[in-house]
Amino acid sequence: MPMIGYILSLAIQFYVMIIIVQVAVSWLLAFEIINPQNPQARNLVRLLNRLTDPLYKPLRKYIPPIGGIDITPIIVIFGLSLFERFIIIPVFY
Repeated sequence: MPMIGYILSLAIQFYVMIIIVQVAVSWLLAFEIINPQNPQARNLVRLLNRLTDPLYKPLRKYIPPIGGIDITPIIVIFGLSLFERFIIIPVFY
């Protein structure tokens, strides 16, 4: 049983890392450090959006951008951390 909790915890941490990379890449695109016309950059953005949109889209219906800044990634990371701390760790360890 602890092995399942460990795997779920690793999956959550990996997903949080994907979210952080997605936010960093979006900033790099916004400040034109990465060229959005580059095919590799477009493929990376498309991949990251496919990985993160399933959790972002339902939240974006209820949480608008604040001052032009999308806070959805922060809320998703916070929710995943709460899920890991209060459900996965007590149940599986």
